[in-house]
Amino acid sequence: MQSLIVDLGERSYPIYIGQNILCEALIKPFIKGNQVMVVTNDTIAPLYLDHLLAHLPGLSVDVTVLPDGESYKDLTHLNLIFDSLLKNKHNRTTTLIALGGGVVGDMTGFAAASYQRGVDFIQIPTTVLSQVDSSVGGKTGVNHPLGKNMIGAFYQPQLVVADISVFDTLPDRELSAGIAEVIKYGLIYDYSFFCWLEENIERLVARDADILMQAIHRSCEIKAEVVAQDEKEAGIRAWLNLGHTFGHAIETHQGYGNWLHGEAVAAGTMMALSLSVKMGWISMEERDRARRLFEKANLPVTPPQNMSPNDFIDLMSVDKKVLNGQLRLVLLKTLGEAVVTADYSKEKLMDVLSA
Repeated sequence: MQSLIVDLGERSYPIYIGQNILCEALIKPFIKGNQVMVVTNDTIAPLYLDHLLAHLPGLSVDVTVLPDGESYKDLTHLNLIFDSLLKNKHNRTTTLIALGGGVVGDMTGFAAASYQRGVDFIQIPTTVLSQVDSSVGGKTGVNHPLGKNMIGAFYQPQLVVADISVFDTLPDRELSAGIAEVIKYGLIYDYSFFCWLEENIERLVARDADILMQAIHRSCEIKAEVVAQDEKEAGIRAWLNLGHTFGHAIETHQGYGNWLHGEAVAAGTMMALSLSVKMGWISMEERDRARRLFEKANLPVTPPQNMSPNDFIDLMSVDKKVLNGQLRLVLLKTLGEAVVTADYSKEKLMDVLSA
């Protein structure tokens, strides 16, 4: 097992990464009261719920099972968690445990941030994407029909347990979607990690346990470093959104869940890199190195054909990076270094959206 700390002063917390590490010794010390609410979904519950419950002896545990899928990440289904908390009379010492992917984690975290104005929660992410991205850093929330993740809160967990043994049951498409976020870290922050991914992408896609561990650990390490510097996205943390402004527009337009988040991020990242090329910041060769990585991970590298430039502009106009009426984009200055800027050519943006 490996571990690292998200350093946020008194709100710091550990991330444990390993195989078969869902155990009482790791989890119970982070549960302060006697009440626990496990939130999971109807795909994960039959696979891992009983195993988790076996490691919570002596506690009063209730379970909320949500339907599986991005299309259910909304206020209506968030209310199912609140209904269960209230019906079972959970108090301010309760701990919520998110057992699932990014949807479960985001919704459980938002419920924890809101219930009685804030209770503890623990993240047990079960997908590559949620282990390397959404479970770390305290972004929580739900989608709205007009925009992805537009309703939420920054709220940090007490603990993250990333058990890579759960990938044994992870569909190939979900594995690839998570690898999109892993590639992102190399592009925005660590060129040597990007080169390592080029050397090891086939083994990563093949689920080599050692390579998975290294990729998960380095991704979480980068995320923790960035969050420690900028918890609420006033600066460098926005780098983590490379490709996301385009990608969120794709997800919203196509209908939540039809394109997986990582698939939309991969296509969106290639659009951001194409604009970076047009701005003269990176070369075509550098862009194509990223393209080859995404392709080897079985990810899309172009947006849906049924999206027009106006579709993108309309949906991107409600992105969280819009400031004072200006859409800021995350672009690359070079491989391994991103920039958040509104200082890009609008004509060149339209060229990318029209390609």
